[in-house]
Amino acid sequence: MQSQEIINRAVECLQCEAAAIQALIPRLDENFLRAVQLIRDCKGKIVVTGVGKSGHIGSKIAATLASTGTPAFFLNPLDAYHGDLGMLGPDDLVLAISYSGATEELLRFLPLIQAKRITIIGMSSNPSSLLAQYAAVHLNIAVEREADPLNLVPTSSTTVTLALGDALACALIEAAHFQPSDFAMLHPGGDLGRKLLAKVEDVMVKENLPLLTPEMPMKEAIEIVTNGKLGVGIVVENLPSLQGEDGGTLLGIITDGDIRRAMQRLGQSFFSTPVSDIMSRNPKTIHKDAKIVEAGEMMNHHSIHTLIVVDEGCKVVGVVDSFSCLPGTRFYH
Repeated sequence: MQSQEIINRAVECLQCEAAAIQALIPRLDENFLRAVQLIRDCKGKIVVTGVGKSGHIGSKIAATLASTGTPAFFLNPLDAYHGDLGMLGPDDLVLAISYSGATEELLRFLPLIQAKRITIIGMSSNPSSLLAQYAAVHLNIAVEREADPLNLVPTSSTTVTLALGDALACALIEAAHFQPSDFAMLHPGGDLGRKLLAKVEDVMVKENLPLLTPEMPMKEAIEIVTNGKLGVGIVVENLPSLQGEDGGTLLGIITDGDIRRAMQRLGQSFFSTPVSDIMSRNPKTIHKDAKIVEAGEMMNHHSIHTLIVVDEGCKVVGVVDSFSCLPGTRFYH
């Protein structure tokens, strides 16, 4: 098989799966709204269940729901027959997945759920299936064809099932007004958790800040900005007399871009020009107790890469840049 044929087959697979997801959109109807409402109103846990590939997808859906504020876990029907049925409580809700809607192992499990008077949301390709009949709400995950050349391997169907699970999670995030701070509390570990929970004070540069005074000539200021390695100079009313003291009252900022533009405009007189003639007044600042996610959002919004960190008295205490903020923060030069 030629290389181009392999690429063409992969492209056809992705196009088929993309088309299958697009075909889901018209099905986001009253059934979908009712499913969201049932999950929102659930006083217990969302128990996702399925067998085989549907089970693997169901496990991911349960993990996504749990990570976005909806308590959920996955239960294999085979395990339920051997004691795990005790995990289900009267306030729980079951999301049962079977593409055919006729998976034997799952269908033997559903009457046990009904006997506990637990509501079932079904996901299958057949609105007339036994699964759909057991369910209080049925979500249609039918696809025109699978993405593999034989139209046999669960590909488009599993992609659509996963996408619909994500759609449920996203709708619930919107309905519950789930915030980044809520997400952070559920993801305390790792780099993402650290960045969502950490404060600006935890990541800011606070030693050897490139502090300038307004009367300082640019010849001296350039050396300080260069040694600071932050791409900015911070203009303050008075320089601290001792190492470690706050940087004084903030007056302005000089960026690398300000320096380049001033050199082009002023020529040789640039080096004797005072900082006050070049600095930008009223620079963007952030409080040291703010979350670094707020700093990242602020830098994105204003298309800048650096914020001056201040304390309660608006004294300069540090600098935070885009490298310290959330993944996805853009960098501007």
